[in-house]
Amino acid sequence: MMVQIPQVLDTQALRRMRETLLAAGWVDGRVTAGHQSAQAKHNLQLREDDPLARELGALIVQALLRQPLFVSAALPDRVYPPLFNRYENGGSFGTHIDNAIREHPPSGLRLRTDLSATLFLNEPEEYEGGELLVEDTYGVQRVKLPAGHLILYPASSLHQVRPVTRGARLASFMWIQSLVRDDAARTLLFDLDRSIQQLRGALPEHAALVQLTGVYHNLLRRWSQV
Repeated sequence: MMVQIPQVLDTQALRRMRETLLAAGWVDGRVTAGHQSAQAKHNLQLREDDPLARELGALIVQALLRQPLFVSAALPDRVYPPLFNRYENGGSFGTHIDNAIREHPPSGLRLRTDLSATLFLNEPEEYEGGELLVEDTYGVQRVKLPAGHLILYPASSLHQVRPVTRGARLASFMWIQSLVRDDAARTLLFDLDRSIQQLRGALPEHAALVQLTGVYHNLLRRWSQV
């Protein structure tokens, strides 16, 4: 399941974040890549222990957890502290799959990567190329979103970032350990939750709401890893 989360950050927060990042101390992005991924990764990144990365990452996590759509789709248990990357001058990241387990050295946090997420920090017209390509059941999905929008997708997906041939692509990326490990089960819960919300908006007094909400929580109880 791929889900777009619109307007995670507002215009003012985006502007401040971009201004700060443009003057940041970028390093070779391969510092966080595994052996296989390092051969395909050509970008710049903030170090995981960079105080700026921790500060901005905390703001992003707080914003995400206030987004009902994100919470419904991800059912987050833990969120890996967001990282930041920059692609320019032909920079790209070839086809790869994310590591199943990630450990954040500065904090010691260790989590299972059920979901991957990319938050776009500048507008699509500011750079050429840089599309995120994700392979899913229906083929290859090409993603290039407006600034402040986030794409959420299974971390088990093969994906890549196409070369940036003009300008610079700024983004934050992270992984989520979900309360529900299985993507198919998580998708069913998401669809059920969205249907309940629609029914609540159209027929707030309908007796089926109580029953459907009960079904949702009983399935979550059955499938959750807590």
